[in-house]
Amino acid sequence: MSLEVRSLDLDGVLEIVPRRIGDERGFFSETWNARQFAEHGIALKFVQDNHSYSASRGVLRGLHYQLPPYAQDKLVRVVKGAVFDVAVDIRRGSPTFVKWVAVEISARRWNQLLVPKGFAHGFLTLEPDTEVIYKVTNPYSPAHDRAIRFDDPDIAIAWPLPVAELQLSDKDRTAPQLQQAEVFDFVEGGARS
Repeated sequence: MSLEVRSLDLDGVLEIVPRRIGDERGFFSETWNARQFAEHGIALKFVQDNHSYSASRGVLRGLHYQLPPYAQDKLVRVVKGAVFDVAVDIRRGSPTFVKWVAVEISARRWNQLLVPKGFAHGFLTLEPDTEVIYKVTNPYSPAHDRAIRFDDPDIAIAWPLPVAELQLSDKDRTAPQLQQAEVFDFVEGGARS
């Protein structure tokens, strides 16, 4: 099965579209195949799968990340509905520090987003009953879990819905601005805290 991989505007952030083989019964798709991904330079060892359900349009989750030694690469896909998915470079000293990139990920488009370590991640649901599944390379660690405000003016994400329509958790509503957050230090080829 073939795999389409497209580089986005931030180094290491990739849009990936697995091939689907379908007929009148439905379809089959390999959404993760270590050998095929490695052929595209993506050699990751995922240790945990997460499943997120959002009942309505306008649910915003993020901007989240974990600090080392529990920093996570994430492979994000949508199995029902659609999201506006965002990755923000939070590697201080990086040539793209505080830059962000977004892509619509949906069950219809069957695309995925690879968010590497050193990037904050968030998504906004564009449809009700949206389900997001993502693989991570480190387990969840409450002691290393961090968040940055979704509306930080230094990042200035152009969310596609008005702020008044967004539904946020208390954690996301009270997250610190980037200037007060613990972030990564840029090192060539990756990140470190």
